[in-house]
Amino acid sequence: MYKIKQIPEDFLVKEISNKKSEGNGQYSRYILKKTSYTTVDALTAISKRLDIPLKNMGFAGNKDKNAVTEQLISIFRGSKNLENIKLMDIELKYIGNSKEPVSLGDLKGNEFTITIRNLGNEEIKKIKSIQNKKIKVPNLYGPQRFSKNNHLVGNAIIKKDFKKAINLVLENNGILENKIRQYLEKNKNNYIEALRLIPFKTRKLFVHSYQSFLFNKIVNEYLKNKKIKLKHEEIPIIGFNFELSSIKNTKLKNIAKKFIEEGKITPRDFVISQMPELTSEGTFRDLFFEINHMTISETGDDEINSGKKKVKINFTLPKSCYATTALEFVFCQVCRLS
Repeated sequence: MYKIKQIPEDFLVKEISNKKSEGNGQYSRYILKKTSYTTVDALTAISKRLDIPLKNMGFAGNKDKNAVTEQLISIFRGSKNLENIKLMDIELKYIGNSKEPVSLGDLKGNEFTITIRNLGNEEIKKIKSIQNKKIKVPNLYGPQRFSKNNHLVGNAIIKKDFKKAINLVLENNGILENKIRQYLEKNKNNYIEALRLIPFKTRKLFVHSYQSFLFNKIVNEYLKNKKIKLKHEEIPIIGFNFELSSIKNTKLKNIAKKFIEEGKITPRDFVISQMPELTSEGTFRDLFFEINHMTISETGDDEINSGKKKVKINFTLPKSCYATTALEFVFCQVCRLS
């Protein structure tokens, strides 16, 4: 069985930004290079070290924790001197200023360099046979979207069970969780304000994670036991403005209805009056994405897994698409090759 992410250096990600620095403005822009941090955790560490409010920092997408990643960020009224920050596994490179912050979604895609380990010679031959070919992949959200229980926290939030949401968060142990526990000791049962101790983008991610969980269930059911033509098609992401009538495909409409009923939710549940900032709209997401320019840059003996081989591959993906999903699909294709 193939292995990835055995060490962070096996999984390199470079963001392809759609933003250019303008040379002036109050938002300083940097390339953030990090290892073994989520984007939010890295920015939180920078915020504490530099005493800069987290809300003054912007980024386009949350990058893998178990990886070495590079991405564009902005800091309101930052400076070139911030390049001198000394934090383990975090680097900043100043690239200029702009009038606008970097915001979620401000990217074209991501470029990946991934080392795949624990392979045999036949598997490497099969991988070589599909390089540079167009491969369409079901556009599922990857496991990092859900982490340990992000989608469960999101489900509790939209059902307005804020106590359950906090209890799920507190299954982890860290600085933030300890801060929440200390707050609740002094403010018993104030679970809404306890949730607000969590950075906004993380709280928003909880809700998005539950929406992604529903999306994956719909896609998996839609593709089950049926070959779908590789045509452009969109799948709903359920939110407060979602209507079943917006789906023209009867099969897809029935599947979406099934999972809404199974989850005992309604689209209006995504209106969160107690925390309006977490209210989340519905939208549509492509059923498939395409792996672009997949090439092999290196093969050799696997120094971690004795007697096995490794291969280093390069490819790009559109934004919001997951390399782990792409690799899982590619290896399903490899297994089918004779």
